[in-house]
Amino acid sequence: MSMFKKATKEQCKLRLAMFGVSGSGKTYSALRIAKGLAGKEGKIAVIDTERKSASKYSDRFQFDVADIEKPTINNIKMVIENAKGYDVLIIDSMTHVWLELLQEVDQIARTKFGGNTWSAWSEGTPKQMSLINALLSFPGHIIANMRVETNWTTVTNEKGKVVPVRVGEAPKQGKGIEYEFDMLMQISQEHTALVIKDRTGKYQDQIIELPDEKFGEELANWLTEGTEPKPESVNIRFQKYLSGKNIITKEQLISFTKSYGLSSNNPDELERLLDNTDELDEMIKVYFEQEQAA
Repeated sequence: MSMFKKATKEQCKLRLAMFGVSGSGKTYSALRIAKGLAGKEGKIAVIDTERKSASKYSDRFQFDVADIEKPTINNIKMVIENAKGYDVLIIDSMTHVWLELLQEVDQIARTKFGGNTWSAWSEGTPKQMSLINALLSFPGHIIANMRVETNWTTVTNEKGKVVPVRVGEAPKQGKGIEYEFDMLMQISQEHTALVIKDRTGKYQDQIIELPDEKFGEELANWLTEGTEPKPESVNIRFQKYLSGKNIITKEQLISFTKSYGLSSNNPDELERLLDNTDELDEMIKVYFEQEQAA
């Protein structure tokens, strides 16, 4: 029997990453795009690690906000889990999460690996992957903002005067993070967006002047084209949830499910646990404590 079938386009949710220098308008652009994506009845949430900067726009946009003082991966994942029910989730910004992880890896290196950072990433990488899994599993649209490494250069302006300008380079996040998103946009100081990556095929290499609600509406129209995706089985949803809790290897998945007698053979129990994640999280905590003690 052939393993192949005719490819069809399914409706999907947006995974957009935007990066730019400070003052390029990432937060404001994200809120405008989100408003277009969500539509009149849609709900928008913001995870704010930028010292309540998003709330400064609350007089122009309707959204709920979670202000995160300690943007660790575990904290951000917990908030993402609690954001289910929102149509669009903005993370502003992913850079603070990355910087927290770098600090954590340095601490792990000093305390467990004699200062060997390379070895410490054996614990840091699974944490980063668990964050990516949480993003990809979110049932709504995601807009993730990132800062960039900033350098200075000089240009000649329209008056013929040489002036300094800031130049943003790579996003300040994990290497290869851009592969996880459907669309990647670089925002300039003039608030224009260069579309570097675009799976819609409509905007690749285009410059979007002041990304706004209309742009969000256009994206929403493209995302709703095609057939409705088939609902995921409870077993797949259960495995995705476990993956988002740092149980990421096949061996760990098998070990955890065997420890508690959980499998696709008892879907009612899996469904019950997914509806009661506090109980499931406690089981996961006990599992890791026993694994570390072994």
